[in-house]
Parts: sequence; C-alpha cells; structure tokens
Amino acid sequence: MTALADRPHILLTEHFEEAARILARLEEGARLEFIDGKIRSKPMPDGDHGRIVEWLMRHCIQSRPELWLYPDQGLKVQAYRSGRARPDGSLAASGAFVGQGEWADPDPVLMVFEVTSYDSDTDRRDRVEKPRAYAETGIPLFLLIDREAGQVTLHSEPDGVRYEDVRTVPFGRTLRLPDPVGITLETEALKDWVG
Repeated sequence: MTALADRPHILLTEHFEEAARILARLEEGARLEFIDGKIRSKPMPDGDHGRIVEWLMRHCIQSRPELWLYPDQGLKVQAYRSGRARPDGSLAASGAFVGQGEWADPDPVLMVFEVTSYDSDTDRRDRVEKPRAYAETGIPLFLLIDREAGQVTLHSEPDGVRYEDVRTVPFGRTLRLPDPVGITLETEALKDWVG
C-alpha cells in the first residue's frame, strides 16, 4: 500500500477540465488552473486588481482598437498544450476566440498579463510558473503587474522554454511594449492601486 501512496497521481487534462467545471458550479467564483501537472486555485480579484485590469484595457483599446483584452479567457498552455491557465487578460484580435470553449487555443494571443495577488502562492504562480508556461506556449509577450514589488515586468522573446528578454520598471516609469503589441504604457497611475 505504501508504494501506491508514494507514487504521484497523474491527472489527465480532461479530468481537470471536468473537475474545474464541477467546482465552478458548486462554488461561486472558483477559478482553477492546471500548470506543470498541478491544480492551482486562482484567488478572487479585489477592487484594486479590477481597476488595474480596467486601466490596461483602456490603454490597449485606445492605442489598438482592432484588438481586445479578454479578461479571464482560459488558455491551453505549455509545450503540448496540456496545461490550462486563466490569465488576468489575453490581448488578441477582436473576435479571436469566437467558437472556442472555456479553454482556447493560444495561437492568436499577442500578450497575456497577470496582476499579482496578496496570497502565499503569488511568488511561485505569477513569477515562476506562469512565465515559464507562457514562454513554452510561444505567447510573444507576458506582462506582470507586481503590486507587492511596485513594478511592472515585461517578458518577451520566448524561446520555447523561457523568455529571453525580461525588463522591469518601477511604477511611475514609461514602459514600451514591443511588437506585436506596439503600445507605450505610462505606469504612474498604478501607484494609486497598490496596498
């Protein structure tokens, strides 16, 4: 019996999706992700988190009206697309996910972003696992708005394992998002939504 208990349980992606659907029906606001073969619970956003999403959405729409920032669209991630992530937002062409289900193909995504939470998993989830998963998927840009550190980190040039270029600026500095996004962010307002 000990030999069975010592072996890691392998969860199939299909079983994760079914479990996530069941939990979402049973518990309002439940949001699960499946990265590196592990189930993670994504915390519910607070009001400041929502305001940061709104801020970024406005920047993107004003600068690139042909694009849309899809909040909470589930994506198939990692090298074999067997992982499931729910970024705070995915920037893609308007209508990019029409006809797709809860977990969409990430190919049309130009950028994903995450806003850190104040929970114990933030460091591992948002600063380690998610950048790796998005780079393995080939998503061109990953933007991390780190409320705890008071900074914005842009990951670019995915090589299939990691992002080769990582640039961090403190809140208040200007950050240029390179192609394929091509937007400049003035981050001064972010100082008002941390705490």
